[in-house]
Amino acid sequence: MNEQTIGGRTFASLADSGQPLRRAAEYSGEPGCIAEARTLAVRFLQQLEAEWFADLGGRTGDDLLLVVSELVTNAERHSHGPYLLELEGTARQVIVTVYDSSTALPRRFPRDPARLGGHGIEIVHALSDRLTAERVPVGKRVQAVFDLERRKVTAGTTA
Repeated sequence: MNEQTIGGRTFASLADSGQPLRRAAEYSGEPGCIAEARTLAVRFLQQLEAEWFADLGGRTGDDLLLVVSELVTNAERHSHGPYLLELEGTARQVIVTVYDSSTALPRRFPRDPARLGGHGIEIVHALSDRLTAERVPVGKRVQAVFDLERRKVTAGTTA
């Protein structure tokens, strides 16, 4: 059982329920949507740390927020309709998923520091532990997975 003691009282973690923490929101692409998506992600990560005791130390939290920004920015730029951001997490992993109406899968261009734009998926690929993109009946789904256990071990061995 995951427990945390605060002020002399012991609280059981919501992680004991076995269900991952999930949050989702649909965005229309109106001005401010990307900031709203980041705010949702910040609150999600805070709740994940508090309720699941997820270790988002080091750069993991910042990496997750940047991935959310890049994926929703891509959805906003390349789709012809609303897009959906889903966040799912446990103490072991966080999954960031964006659905949009475009069937065009994202492309990773060869590295070129002189190129203006087109670096979003390159950034997401570099920051996440696994990146997938696939067509779905409504368009496409792009998913970035962060393995928190691996990151904790890696951070512990390089410290």
